[in-house]
Amino acid sequence: MNKEVSHGEKSMTPNDILSYCQMNLKDVVLVESWGESGIFYNPNGVLNRGVYVLTVKEKDGDHDKGSMLNRDKIYRVNVGLRKQTFIKQFGDIPKRPPAGTIVKMDFDFTALDMIIPHPVYAWMGWVCVLNPSEKTFEDFKVMIQESYEFAIEKFNKRIKQSRKKR
Repeated sequence: MNKEVSHGEKSMTPNDILSYCQMNLKDVVLVESWGESGIFYNPNGVLNRGVYVLTVKEKDGDHDKGSMLNRDKIYRVNVGLRKQTFIKQFGDIPKRPPAGTIVKMDFDFTALDMIIPHPVYAWMGWVCVLNPSEKTFEDFKVMIQESYEFAIEKFNKRIKQSRKKR
């Protein structure tokens, strides 16, 4: 299931990560679309899709080539954090980049096994890791948990807003 990373640590697979989320996060669903796998918070299928918790992307998209995911067996795990957590971790929220470009931040967005800002969606507080080792994934679980809790907040806000419109 896991494979060796160059520095002797085991690398997680996309399925390991998606399974972890499905087993440890209540009321989430797995949705495959747009060339990625997404974990959404959506208790009882109330919303059409739900609220993003995490995505796993295994290939470049038209407007998302910053991580060079078209390399052999490279994938990226992405989660959205609260902006204050992102700022605490990375210093500042960058400006939204023009379509097809990456955010202006001093990071190597192709680096493996490092928790870094998302090359395109950092302006929204998203972070990512390419091919995390088991050790890095342990650190990333804290961010997955925050993304999950943030998704619950957004879900509840959407439900409340939809009730007001009725």
